[in-house]
Amino acid sequence: MQKFKIIPVLSFLVLACSNTPTNHITTTIAKPVVYTPITPKEKEYYASLVAPLYKTMLLDKGFNGAIIAAKNGEIVFEDYHGWYDYKRKDSITALTPFHIASTSKTFTAMVVLHLMEQGKLDLNDNVQKYLPTFPYQNITIKDLLTHRSGLPNYVHFMEGGSEVEIIRKKNKKGKTISVKRIVRGRTDGFKGIATNNDVLKFMITHKPAIEASPNRVFHYCNTNFALLALIVEKVTTIDFPRYMMDSVFVPLGLKSSYVFSIKDTANYHPSYQPNWAPFKFEKLDCVYGDKNVYSTVRDLLQWDKALYAGKFVSPKSLEMAFTGYSNEKRGEHNYGLGWRLIEKPDQTIVYHNGWWHGNNAVFQRLIKDTATIIILGNKFNRNIYAASKMSSVFTGLVDTTKTIE
Repeated sequence: MQKFKIIPVLSFLVLACSNTPTNHITTTIAKPVVYTPITPKEKEYYASLVAPLYKTMLLDKGFNGAIIAAKNGEIVFEDYHGWYDYKRKDSITALTPFHIASTSKTFTAMVVLHLMEQGKLDLNDNVQKYLPTFPYQNITIKDLLTHRSGLPNYVHFMEGGSEVEIIRKKNKKGKTISVKRIVRGRTDGFKGIATNNDVLKFMITHKPAIEASPNRVFHYCNTNFALLALIVEKVTTIDFPRYMMDSVFVPLGLKSSYVFSIKDTANYHPSYQPNWAPFKFEKLDCVYGDKNVYSTVRDLLQWDKALYAGKFVSPKSLEMAFTGYSNEKRGEHNYGLGWRLIEKPDQTIVYHNGWWHGNNAVFQRLIKDTATIIILGNKFNRNIYAASKMSSVFTGLVDTTKTIE
């Protein structure tokens, strides 16, 4: 097991407060970012601030995983701590891929925008244009990307049991309103190991009740991105894991990343509960698009840099992705196209966390400061999400905002 290290290994005491580095670049999303290299002294400064936070927020609280903090595309802090395989005591290294769970949605969304730029689809296209037997009307690709489809979550209806149904009724004032009610025992759930096509077939056969009408409200739902992966397959005529490898991971230099699918079940490696009990393989573990990208902190930093540079989608498309579409409730939280947003007065924080079984992921991007925090773990630890507040190192402001898991 490795001990944590500071990059570079220098003393914080060398720097006075007056030496706090300033951001070299003022960026707008509408242009590719050209980084100005940061100095060794600036790296030392940021590392010296991250290190004690890392210890108190993660190491002292049972962290098992990997972390990178980067500024202007350069790593200022990096560490790998704990076990990839607890039973065999295999240590986590820079090449250890973690299941990044819902952080996978950032890849799916950007692939959809990439295909849009190629003229192969339109965000306003109806889902039924690509999936003709899809049993719900008037849902667009954009509705899926923004979680405004109103669809039920396959994680629930594939398990069977109760469902949420929307009915229309009059209230005491005589106004017709939508009301949710629980319907129990409608289906027995899916039997076997489910694929994305199985999710679609189950919806066609059983038509689980919607949560809301299309484009009415924000309702975070994994079904949306499982369907987007199927649309990508329809448009490209290539299965999603292969398309991701050939068109995203390899071209962008993400050397340890891949999409887990039913073809990989023999190579399944468990994540862990806090007491190191392994999570067993389950029937929904092969559905992708909403999850199932495996990656490393270094690969995700490479992905981050590719986005800043406009290497995969244009700055204009990124601007669309980082625009909030679902701010019905008061507050800073919003959702773009496959990205969560915290809309602060001074800047918008673009991020996406993830959870699946024992896997936790944080991928937080401070656009104004061109800084990134990436944390991955394979032993469930809720402190990983709170540790995203390390971003205060780059902003100089105390972060009091709670990100959404």
